Amino acid sequence: MLLTISTTARPATDLGFLLHKHPDRVQEFGQSFGTATVFYPEAGERRCTAALLLDVDPIALARSRGKGSPDFSLSQYVNDRPYAASSLLAVALADVFRTARAGRCQARPDLPDTPLPLEIGLPALPCRGGPELAGRLFEPLGWTVSAQAVPLDEGFPEWGDSRYVRLSLSGTVRLADALNHLYVLLPVLDDAKHYWIAPDEVDKLIRAGEGWLYGHPERGLISRRYLGRRWALARTALARLAELGDEPEERLEPAVAEEPAAGETAADEMAAAEAGAQDGPPAGTPDGAPRHDETPGGGPGDGREGATEPKARPLAVQRREAVLRTLEELGAASVIDLGCGQGALVGALLAKPRFARVAGMDVSAMALTIAARRLRLERMPDSKRARLTLFQGALTYTDKRLSGYDAAVLMEVVEHVDPPRLAALERVVFGQARPEHVIVTTPNIEYNPRYEFLTGLRHPDHRFEWTRAEFAGWATRVAGDHGYRVTVQPVGEEDPEVGPPTQMGVFTRDQRP
Repeated sequence: MLLTISTTARPATDLGFLLHKHPDRVQEFGQSFGTATVFYPEAGERRCTAALLLDVDPIALARSRGKGSPDFSLSQYVNDRPYAASSLLAVALADVFRTARAGRCQARPDLPDTPLPLEIGLPALPCRGGPELAGRLFEPLGWTVSAQAVPLDEGFPEWGDSRYVRLSLSGTVRLADALNHLYVLLPVLDDAKHYWIAPDEVDKLIRAGEGWLYGHPERGLISRRYLGRRWALARTALARLAELGDEPEERLEPAVAEEPAAGETAADEMAAAEAGAQDGPPAGTPDGAPRHDETPGGGPGDGREGATEPKARPLAVQRREAVLRTLEELGAASVIDLGCGQGALVGALLAKPRFARVAGMDVSAMALTIAARRLRLERMPDSKRARLTLFQGALTYTDKRLSGYDAAVLMEVVEHVDPPRLAALERVVFGQARPEHVIVTTPNIEYNPRYEFLTGLRHPDHRFEWTRAEFAGWATRVAGDHGYRVTVQPVGEEDPEVGPPTQMGVFTRDQRP
């Protein structure tokens, strides 16, 4: 993947001072995913161009598993990361041009503060939202934007455009600002990151956005996409921006804020956040992650305020409500959420006093830490705290802590287990823990074509997704093997052709001798 930066400010070779890279040299910088090379295709007094070429090592990329990729489960092997500008290029840019991004130049201390006529070229940039979104993001920063959609195949124009654009930017901007614009907005346009998004990403966003992000009309969209649509982190970023700008946080987050994810409206997305569904994807999204993963991006609509009409409640909320309703109908008083993620279902259970004992287990220590913070354990009343247990564990290993509950819930969890390990999960949950009831929800793969722009599975970490017949077959077999009866129910609005977006199996232990 390639990025070029050109200037015509005389002497143009001053660009070398700003970038701290000599125009007469070719320099290489090792990255965890490949090699970044800086060279100058042209270096004269009237015009100078610096190029950053990132050569991605596919083996290193496969080892990282491409977790931020919006593509399907083979994304660690088949993807566009070596060819299209993305968070990989943003990370390389941040490393190679670290001093330039900070606006420092010992040789010419006055130069970093001088706006320069700059031209930036990106031949291939994933852009979920199309050329129009690129304009919305860069034009408020003083750039003249030329974004041209790349056709899927020039020989077959009827196939339409791909999700890539050729992006050219021109403007009189400080180089440090230009680099920080790119560092933030490349992954925002791609709507994906190749690495796990941790809380420290908020600090990176605030630092890189200093002086421009607060005043950007699309700051809500930028914050959410940069932070992988992780609602808690996005809200933290917006709150900190509000403090920096001395403006109430709620004014920074309009009711309808961005291009929706596949199959949803932006209003749905905000409703999900307001409803406390941060652990699950927004309404109608092709979701399926166990509430601690990112959701796929991209979708219809221009995302401007008022451009879409509200739809039904978010699918994550509908699913959680279906589980709660079923637990109440079953008369369960003690419930364990297996794969609890960041605690959305656990919190909903604690809000109902009828559930006298509530437990949450997850394999991710980070998810449990976030769950504890969201549940506000440090301020939770003693009576409620006494009902709650959170612990780390794996569903494929025997664990005595899983036993002794009326009901166990696996909500959007089984599809994250490698098929050869499903038998171990079945043995642990149904054979050893043996709660009276087990509730399992999982995506219905037949519904996936209803999500525009979705390719393959609903989440890059999904190992598989079942059709309705496959899920019913699995549920029937597991129930028979372990002495349970099972009914399969729909969750979400049913499509007459492909069924519901989510399917739920309700297992009840057979009390007969």
